[in-house]
Amino acid sequence: MSRIRSVASSALGVHRRTVLAAAGAVSLSAGVGYALRPTDSQAATTGTPAAAADAEAPVASSRRAPFLPLAPYTRGTTLAGVAAPRGTSGYRRLGRGPGWARVVRGELAAAKSGRTDRRTALAAFVQLTDLHIIDAQHPMRLEYLRSTDAHAWRPHEALTVHGAVSLVERVNALRGAPVTGAPLQFAMTTGDNTDNNARSELEWFLTVMSGGRITPNSGDPRHYEGVLNSGLKQYWQPDSDIRDADKQLGFPYLEGFLAAVMRELQSPGLTIPWYSTVGNHDALPLGCYASHGDTYLTDYAVGGKKLMSLSAAEAKKLQEALKQAKDPQGAQLRELLKAHTRDMRSVTPDERRAPYTPTEYIKAHLDPAFQGVGPVGHGYSSANLDAGTQYYSFRVADDVIGISMDTTDAGGHYEGSIGSAQLRWLDRTLRDNKDSYAIVFSHHTSKTMDNTRRDPARPNERRHNGQEVLALLGSHSNVLAWVNGHIHRNAITPHSAPDGRSFWEISTASHVDFPQLARVIELVDNKDGTLSLFTTCVEAAAPYRTDFTDLSQTGLAALYRELSFNAPGARTDLAGGRADRNTELVLKKG
Repeated sequence: MSRIRSVASSALGVHRRTVLAAAGAVSLSAGVGYALRPTDSQAATTGTPAAAADAEAPVASSRRAPFLPLAPYTRGTTLAGVAAPRGTSGYRRLGRGPGWARVVRGELAAAKSGRTDRRTALAAFVQLTDLHIIDAQHPMRLEYLRSTDAHAWRPHEALTVHGAVSLVERVNALRGAPVTGAPLQFAMTTGDNTDNNARSELEWFLTVMSGGRITPNSGDPRHYEGVLNSGLKQYWQPDSDIRDADKQLGFPYLEGFLAAVMRELQSPGLTIPWYSTVGNHDALPLGCYASHGDTYLTDYAVGGKKLMSLSAAEAKKLQEALKQAKDPQGAQLRELLKAHTRDMRSVTPDERRAPYTPTEYIKAHLDPAFQGVGPVGHGYSSANLDAGTQYYSFRVADDVIGISMDTTDAGGHYEGSIGSAQLRWLDRTLRDNKDSYAIVFSHHTSKTMDNTRRDPARPNERRHNGQEVLALLGSHSNVLAWVNGHIHRNAITPHSAPDGRSFWEISTASHVDFPQLARVIELVDNKDGTLSLFTTCVEAAAPYRTDFTDLSQTGLAALYRELSFNAPGARTDLAGGRADRNTELVLKKG
C-alpha cells in the first residue's frame, strides 16, 4: 500500500476526569486479556418517550465557562436545522429545514427535575459509522444488480470520499459537546469504513480520518472507467447527453463531472483522537464473501475486465443468494463472472484494488503515515497482530472505559456474531473494570448478529449471536450503552435485565445513504441516582443547496448529499423516529 503523508471545568460541571482523559487516554487491552503499556497504544490529545420534562432547550446559555464554548448550543447540529427537500415530486433540491427537538426517554429510569443544574460531564465523543468509502471503478462491484433492485447501485457512489471529508470538517468545527460543552475526547468509527475490502479504499479512508491528499481514482489515472460513462441507460451518465433512466427522473447533466470526481482533494484529518471498529465490508470482499485462499476473485479485482450489465433474472438469482447466505464463499459469483467473460468491458488493471487481510488492516492502522493526532494504531496494537484479533478496550476517562468488538464473521455473509474467545474476553474485561462505566462499540446490532457460521481459521470455536451478547452485557451493572451501525438507520433501544440492570443500544444511520448522519454522545452524572446519555445527530459541513456548475471539493460534497436523497429506490425511514435521533437517555446508577 502506498503511503500518503499525514497532517492534531464549565458552568455545567465538566468533570476533571473528562479533561484528563482528553489529554491522554491509554489503551487497556487488545483482546488478549492483559493490559498494554502506554507506549503500545496511546491517544494523543485533547419504548415510549417520557414527557420532555426538564428537556434541553435548543438555545445557547448566556453563561460562558472558562476555555469552553457556550452550552447547551445547537450550531452545526440537527437541533438547529436539517437537510430537507423542496417540492413534492421528481428530482428534488435540498434546503435547510427545521431542526429535530431533543426527546427525553425514561423507559429505564425516571427523569428527575433539577438535574440540569446538578449534572457533571463524564465523557463526550463522536460516533461515525458506515462511511462506505467506495472505489467506484473497482471491477468487483455489483452495480449490475440494479437491473432487479434500483438501490443496488447508488448514483452518488463516486463521491464518498468528498462526503467523508465534509463530515470530518463538521466534527472539527464543533465547539465541544452540544449539551455540556465538554471537550470531545475522541471519535469512533463503528465499521464499514470501506465498501469492498479493497486496499485503495482503505488508504483513502485512513487519509480522510488522519489528514492528507487523496486522489479518489484507480485504474487509468487520466480517464474514468466505470458505469457512469458506460453508455448503459440503467445508470446515470452525468457527462453524456444520453437520456438514461436517472435523467428521466430529473437527474442533471453535469459537464466535467467525471474529471472532477477524480481530482485530488485535501482532508484536514480529525483534530481529535479517533478509534476504529471493523465491519463486514472491511473484513470481506463485497461485505459478504469469504475467499478462503481462492484466488479467482482477487485476480478479477485487480484485473482488466469488469462486468457492468446483467439480465434481471440473473441479477435476482444472485441477489437472493446473497440475502439468504446461500453462497458465503462466492462460488455462484465466480461461475457467473466466468460465464459472462465475453460481456465484460476492458479496464485498466490495478494492484491497489486487491483485497486486504485482517493483518494488513491492522498494520495499515499502525502505519505512522496515518497516525494523525493519534492514538497510535487507532485502538489496534502490536498485541492484536500477535493474537490475530481485531477487538480491544481503551480508557475514556478515569471512570469510563470503551470496548470495541469485532462482530464480523470470517465464514462469510454480511450479518455478524462473535466467537467464544471474544465473548470470554468481553466478560473478563467488564469484570476487571467493574468500577468503571463501560461503553461498548461494534458494527453489527444485536438483531443483526444471527450469523453463527464457523470461522475457517477457528473451526472448533463456537459463534455467539446477538441475544447471547445482550445477556452478557446485561449481567454487568457497569454497561451503559452499546453503540453500533450496520443497519444504516437511527434506532435507540432500551435493554433491561430482570434484576434491574439496564443499558441503551444506540444504532446510528450511515454516511452513504441519506440522511448521512453522525452522532455526538455525552455521558453525564445527574447527581440524583441517575445518569443520562445525550445523543445529538450532526450532518456534514457541506451546504444544503447545490449549484450544478460548482464542481469544487465543497460543491461535490453538497451534491453527494442531494444525490443520495434522490437515489432511486432509497429508503425514506433511515432517520428513524423522533425518539431515535436527538435524545436524553436516562439510566439508574449501578
